[in-house]
Formats: sequence, C-alpha cells, structure tokens
Amino acid sequence: MTKRSPADSATTTVGRLVETLAEGFRAHHFAEPVSEAREIIAALYDAPRFWPIANAEHAVDDATAARAVRAMRMRRAGAPLAYAVGRAAFRGLHLDVDERVLIPRPETELLVDLVLAHPASHPGAVAIDVGTGSGAIAIALATERRFSRVYGVDISRDALAVARRNADAFAATAAPLHFVHGSLLAPLADQRADVIVSNPPYIALGEAAELPPSVRDWEPAVALYSGADGMRATARLVREATDILESGGLLALEVDMRRASLAAELVGRENRFADVRVELDLTGRERFVLATKR
Repeated sequence: MTKRSPADSATTTVGRLVETLAEGFRAHHFAEPVSEAREIIAALYDAPRFWPIANAEHAVDDATAARAVRAMRMRRAGAPLAYAVGRAAFRGLHLDVDERVLIPRPETELLVDLVLAHPASHPGAVAIDVGTGSGAIAIALATERRFSRVYGVDISRDALAVARRNADAFAATAAPLHFVHGSLLAPLADQRADVIVSNPPYIALGEAAELPPSVRDWEPAVALYSGADGMRATARLVREATDILESGGLLALEVDMRRASLAAELVGRENRFADVRVELDLTGRERFVLATKR
C-alpha cells in the first residue's frame, strides 16, 4: 500500500499542514516559510492570520489540504496570495478571485465608504459599478446600503462570470444585482442612476515595467492599462456619466495618485458636474475623485 503524506491524509491537522507547506517554502528559500504557510491556511478558512496558531489540532479534510498544497505551489511561482487561495476579503465579504479579475484592494473599501456617505446613496437609489471585476464594489453596495438596484458592468465576460458567482453567495441579503457585459457605460446608455462608481484601468502602457511582478505578470491587463497616458478610460467614463446620472447624482472614481489632479480637472471641465473634489486614501495619497451632477 502506498503511504499517504500528511497533506493527503483525512486526519491531517492544521499544525501538520503548516509543517508540510513550510517545508515546501523552505525548499525554495522563502524568508518566512511558516508565516507563508499560516497565511495560506487562514485564507482558505476565511479566518484571521492567527487562526492556524490557535487551531493547530483542527482536522483538515483532503480537499482543503489539496487546495493548500496547490496554493503553496502557486505562491512559489510568484502568484499573489489571493490568486493562490482563490479568495479575497473585502469589507467583510469573502469573495472568489482568480486571474480573470483584479484583486480587491483596501483602498477600494474606502471608495465604498465615500459613496455610502453621499446623499445620493439612499434607499431606493440606483447604482452602477463600472469595471466591476470580481463584483466587490457592486456587492458591497447591494449588501450594505440596500439600493433598489445595483448594476455591475465589465468588458470581460470572464470577469462577469466571477462576479455572478460571488453575487450568488449574497443574493439572500442583497438588493437586486444585475451584471451587464460591455465597455464602460455603453450597455446602460438608456438607464438612469443616482451613483456611478468605478475603479477603472489607469496605468499607462509605458508604465508596465514599473509594476511589481505580482501585478504585471498575474492581474488582467484589460483591468490595468488605459492607453498611452493612463487616462483613456477615465475620460470616456466621465463623458458618458453626464448623460446617465440623475441631478444630484454622484460620480466616484478611484484614480492613479499621480494623476488625481489631472482627473479632477477632467471632471471639472464637464459643465454638468459641481463640487468636484479629491479625497485621500488611508496613507494620505490623492486617490479618489468625487463630483455631483448639477
């Protein structure tokens, strides 16, 4: 009979699995192999980082052990943790993610806060999330504010498949969510909305070499790059938003911190927007542009 390794055994514990993964990381000269192993296991259980320490005797089933080993191999190949484990946390939501979508960032959680604090975000309002990706923003709005409807738009059908799968997990507690395929606001040209929110692509093509390999080599290019100056998608989105937003409606954008002032000027040149302002992220960098439709 073939002897089964600890990671393959139905009686594997969290502690033994940490040892197995850590050994795999040591073989590839990772600086903190045990921490890497614990992060993988915590993420697979949607638990805090300390969870594997406090639950070393917890039994791990075969499927979870196999996912952990696969995640370890992906990490060794350079994959971000979220792609390796197939999960990412966003405002208390645990979402499926893979290489078809951007990994939700903490900065974008603050964008949702800014949207929810605006008077346009009221019960009965309609919101549109442009470039929805994993559906993180759209699902957060639908579950936290109970808009009457929330739309998520993406040019990538692969991304929409991920978003719809994530939305299914929250369907019982969320406002109606509709995901639409198309470029920016084009597929919703006949719709009217109180909020348009977006984390659009904003990296210039010539800046690709400056990105960390974990971003450049793994995250989808269509969600990263936006023309020679990084502003192509933002400029078009601002133009299209003026025809869809209701009076008093909110346009909320996450932007490149190096181009926040430029993005604000671009919005300000549209006469139908007022109260244009730039907001800072948690590190004090200019990250968001907000404006109200006149």
